[in-house]
Amino acid sequence: MPIITLLTDFGERDGYVGAMKGVILGIAPHVSLVDISHDIPPQDIPSAAYVLWSTYRFFPPDTIHLVVVDPGVGTERRPIAVQTRRGRFVAPDNGVLGYVLGQEEEWQAVHLTERRFWRPEISQTFHGRDIFAPTAAHLAAGVPLHELGPAITDPVAPPFPQVRRLDEARCQACLIYIDRFGNCVTNLPAGYPLAGQPAASWGPALSAQLGDHHIRGLHPTYAAVAPGTPLLLVGSSGFVEIAVREGNAAARFGARAGDPVEFRITPSSEHR
Repeated sequence: MPIITLLTDFGERDGYVGAMKGVILGIAPHVSLVDISHDIPPQDIPSAAYVLWSTYRFFPPDTIHLVVVDPGVGTERRPIAVQTRRGRFVAPDNGVLGYVLGQEEEWQAVHLTERRFWRPEISQTFHGRDIFAPTAAHLAAGVPLHELGPAITDPVAPPFPQVRRLDEARCQACLIYIDRFGNCVTNLPAGYPLAGQPAASWGPALSAQLGDHHIRGLHPTYAAVAPGTPLLLVGSSGFVEIAVREGNAAARFGARAGDPVEFRITPSSEHR
């Protein structure tokens, strides 16, 4: 049974997601629909790119991922479809697939121009329903990628944000995502060598500076500190996160995605 996932910023209040599912099932009633999330902040392309990047590889490789976070709907931005070894993707060409394309060594992309695979009438404000959903359904029904439109080699693909080393013991990172608990995900991977050591050795030596706030100590779990205490830990995606046990770190520190974070390893004599 083909799988189509859906990732949008539509929320659950309105009927937008339901309309897309109705279009898909009208074309390919045999598919299995899986909601990744519909709570991406409105028009937040980097957050959508991160959520897609952090989830797509857990699905079977023939899964079709339908992504509609599309602030440029109705403009000249291209609708595209991409095929990789670990999934197929239908989305606006606005960078939402950038992190995935940076992860995949091989991919093919097409510009969606074949209107016979769209709905007959196209709303300029709802390409998710009228272009992207039917295209995903036709892919699931067996239409090959090359029939959807001409090949392209230049999709918008901003790279995954990289950590900048300041010296042997310090680096400049940033917040790349804030989850519903207020945990602030940074782009510092656990394998990044600070003072010549990976995260497994950082422990109390690691500290983070987020604006005016100083957070000290890498811990294995939230429960390693008292309720209400800020902490650093490696999250499920393999990146260092800033959190507050049983609290909301983003609200407490006034943090937003994109904010800079400086990490450093301090000598043992400075630990408190």
